[in-house]
Amino acid sequence: MVKTMILEEKLRAQLQQKDILLMTHIVLGYPSFHVNRQVIAQMVGNGVDCIEMQIPFSEPMADGPVILKANQDSLAAGTTVKQCLEFGAEMTAAHDIPFLFMTYYNIIFKYGEEDFFMAAKAADIQGLIVPDLPPEMSPDFFRFAKTSGIAPILIFAPTSTNSRMDELNTSADGFIYCVARRGVTGAQSEFDGEFDSYLNRCRAATSLPLAVGFGIRDSEDVRAISGRADIAVIGSKTIQLVDTEGVEAVGPFISNLR
Repeated sequence: MVKTMILEEKLRAQLQQKDILLMTHIVLGYPSFHVNRQVIAQMVGNGVDCIEMQIPFSEPMADGPVILKANQDSLAAGTTVKQCLEFGAEMTAAHDIPFLFMTYYNIIFKYGEEDFFMAAKAADIQGLIVPDLPPEMSPDFFRFAKTSGIAPILIFAPTSTNSRMDELNTSADGFIYCVARRGVTGAQSEFDGEFDSYLNRCRAATSLPLAVGFGIRDSEDVRAISGRADIAVIGSKTIQLVDTEGVEAVGPFISNLR
């Protein structure tokens, strides 16, 4: 696959200025698009380098209880894919950082792969994370990704063999999302010798930047992976903050992560 380099180049330019980048995660429509708008402003204003916007799905298999509930509540409130695409376009116009969509393949398949990529490109989305889509499942998805210039972000896990990582790398672009541990999002991860060995395998399999997610909860976790990974992904924690302390808690939390 010929790399588009669009997202990767932006991330590498940011890495010239910072030891590690921060990527955050929001669920679109939860608790509302109005709150999403406020949270994103807090995130960008306090130094987030990239934001992953999740289009809600009824069965988000990679997500733990916090993000699962957010998906379900967003759908119950009537959130549509069209609204998410329109909101994505609004955010990319308002903020000068890369925005990604994260969702599950059924959403894209039902919408129509080519139509979805055309709409995402029109919204200036830089990448797509689809946890339940291996490259073998839809060659058309990766063809549309290439022609649209939207990076398909693929996932390495501790259970991935070296040969599987090599295979995934041939279809990946932008960066590789390295799952810190087995299981779903939200639980604490341990960044020990076993994690180092895993991350070394990830580095050997790709020249793309490495993002580490699943269990990044505070500045101690970010420091623990600085110099080992390129991007720290914070997901469930910011959703919990909004739920318990309100939007105004997001900015201080982000500013103290690095």
